[in-house]
Amino acid sequence: MPILHRWNLKMRLIVGMSGSSGVIYGIRLLQLLAEKHDIETHLVMSQGARMNIGIETDWTVERVENLADIVHNNKNIAASIASGSFKTTAMIVVPCSMKTLSGIVNSYADNLLIRAADVVLKERRRLLLVPRETPLHTGHCELMFRASQLGAIICPPSPAFYTAPRSIEDIVDHTVGRLLDMVGIDVPDMVRWVGKN
Repeated sequence: MPILHRWNLKMRLIVGMSGSSGVIYGIRLLQLLAEKHDIETHLVMSQGARMNIGIETDWTVERVENLADIVHNNKNIAASIASGSFKTTAMIVVPCSMKTLSGIVNSYADNLLIRAADVVLKERRRLLLVPRETPLHTGHCELMFRASQLGAIICPPSPAFYTAPRSIEDIVDHTVGRLLDMVGIDVPDMVRWVGKN
């Protein structure tokens, strides 16, 4: 699944963070990716995500941005990740607000995050969307259904309790580990189901 790029032999992964609650998932994803030197991360955040970092965590936007290799301005539609000719392996939008989901489904690319997701879909690359909204009304469900039809993978952050989590961090880590699984990146310490006799 990972694409080795001819010139730099690095996997390129886009991380989008939008304004839904749950920015800790995006932050933890970036932390784990920062440990992998063979992966080049491109980060783009909505204004809502930037705001929620300060509301929900002890992190600053600057610290979060420092976890990524390249940070893009969400208003810059001319950025590298806005073009299909810029080779990337996958994109993970975590968290994915319903507004962002709607923009992606309707190809309403009025910002870089949505444009990058649109490019990933049209180039038939892997797009993971992590909607955190609950409960869901019919319109939300229809958007997720349509995104799935377009080729996106819908990954609500539903905790797995067979891992016997003891903290919020354990729950977040398992969800993020599963996201990385789906783009071909192994997290060695992740607790996995091994079956029961």
